[in-house]
Amino acid sequence: MTRETIHMQPIGHIRGGRVTATKDNWGRERAVIELSPEVFSPEATMGLELQSHIEVVFHFHLHADEPMETAARHPRGREDWPRVGILAQRGRMRPNRIGVSICRLDRVEGLALHVIGLDAVDGTPVLDVKPVWSGYRPRGALREPDWAVEIMASYW
Repeated sequence: MTRETIHMQPIGHIRGGRVTATKDNWGRERAVIELSPEVFSPEATMGLELQSHIEVVFHFHLHADEPMETAARHPRGREDWPRVGILAQRGRMRPNRIGVSICRLDRVEGLALHVIGLDAVDGTPVLDVKPVWSGYRPRGALREPDWAVEIMASYW
């Protein structure tokens, strides 16, 4: 299989909130997604204020010198949890270092999206923003391992 190269440019950046990527208690974090006026006109956000939540696609830009993970490891280095592949967890050392997060949209001010509970830090490049619609929720029962439930217990 030939690896193809895809080039992306940020459409904006996260401003405010945390400056370091810590693991837990993101639920009350407030930040602003500043969308680029070179990419968007003010009309780009029309109607977005009707949404309660948005999905933010971003690039894990911090610690870029960290080795990429393509195999299995213990989540968060915890030996009491099973070794699982990088695609069975949400770690930042993924091959393309892409993060996806759903957060509450507090308000929209032109190209500034005020959000609560976004687990990305100040300066993070934003690749895309999408509305969260109920029709995109998983269909059927959600299945996940116990260790993932334990991780998320204090994440938000």
